[in-house]
Amino acid sequence: MGTPVVVAYGRTACCRSRKGGLADMHPIDYAAQALKGVIEKVPYVAEHVEEIGDVITGCAMAINELNLNASRLIVNRAGGTAWDDIPAQTINRFCSSGLQAISTIANAITAGQYKIGIGGGVECMTKCFGPFPVQEYGNPWIIESYPGGYMTMGQTAENVANDYGFTREEMDTMALTSHTRAAKARLNGKLAPSIIPVVKPDGTVVDYDDGILANMDGTLKTSMEKMASLKTCFVPEDKGGKVTAATSSQTTDAAAYVMLMDEDYAKELGIKPIAKLVDFQVAGCDATRMGMGPVYAIPKCLKHAGMKLTDMDVIELNEAFASQAMACVKNVVNDPMLEGFQQMWDDEKVNPYGGAMALGHPMGATGAFLTCKVLDYLQDPETAGKYGMVTMCIGGGMGACGIYELL
Repeated sequence: MGTPVVVAYGRTACCRSRKGGLADMHPIDYAAQALKGVIEKVPYVAEHVEEIGDVITGCAMAINELNLNASRLIVNRAGGTAWDDIPAQTINRFCSSGLQAISTIANAITAGQYKIGIGGGVECMTKCFGPFPVQEYGNPWIIESYPGGYMTMGQTAENVANDYGFTREEMDTMALTSHTRAAKARLNGKLAPSIIPVVKPDGTVVDYDDGILANMDGTLKTSMEKMASLKTCFVPEDKGGKVTAATSSQTTDAAAYVMLMDEDYAKELGIKPIAKLVDFQVAGCDATRMGMGPVYAIPKCLKHAGMKLTDMDVIELNEAFASQAMACVKNVVNDPMLEGFQQMWDDEKVNPYGGAMALGHPMGATGAFLTCKVLDYLQDPETAGKYGMVTMCIGGGMGACGIYELL
């Protein structure tokens, strides 16, 4: 059995849908630049692309510009006919698609199917995202008997907020913290190491995360007062709604990839491994409270890995909504495996560089994007660590969790 290790990784900037730096680009174009950038980080692989066993790309909304087998089209765009030897597949585990892709590559290397593979994700929420027409396409039994099946993610966030009595002010505070941390991280160069600059057809370079509500000098463009003035998005305020655009993850355009290699083969080639995926687990939960997925996936992953939450030097918890992130951090299920979560949040070990409310949630790419953040954090001399976690809730009622060890 092989031992898969991470040997390279990278991402595009995370850009606001419709308004950001990638909104006028075709997603195949910017994803291809991200993929090519990661491959070029390992010269041997760049010269022997025929050894890449698979490129697996996660995508939650594989429609419109990302229809057909988007992953293969990204390979085609990145390398043309010279890369015809590289197979590819597109997968969907919704918000965890990118992390699932990495895990699937790791599993294939472990099984000896190939020695080099690349997993990641792409999302174009500018052009490939919209409401699902339930009455037209929904399954009648699910509509009638399983209310969570087609429930909007915003409604599930309202459910969680109501279940645990979170006030709008508390959620606004968490959103402001996310932007504050992200603004500081961008100013100090903490978000830059894994960004692969994207060159647009007109020569413009996109190389920074543009969803953060802050100027480039770190001064915020938002405040508690501004957030309080926003209308609720999913349930009218006069009917008890609390969730706003500020306390929801941003819709985002981005792509990210992680290259894995068999450890012995990397050693033979003189390629220094960066990290390994210690464990990956997925858990199901009540779809009407889908945001609670991490509180089931994290203990499952920790138990399987024989670890504790406090072993983690950094945790990237996807902020799908303030209510669900707060519920996870506050350990509402009282699972002893989650002990210390609140303290780690307070100590800025959870989302130290801000989360999806500030940086965005490019659904198919999020797992790979958060992996890049974790590995950058662990390798930074100022925050050096050994173990990092990536976790998120998943639309439809699931949670995913992955643990990385820096080598």
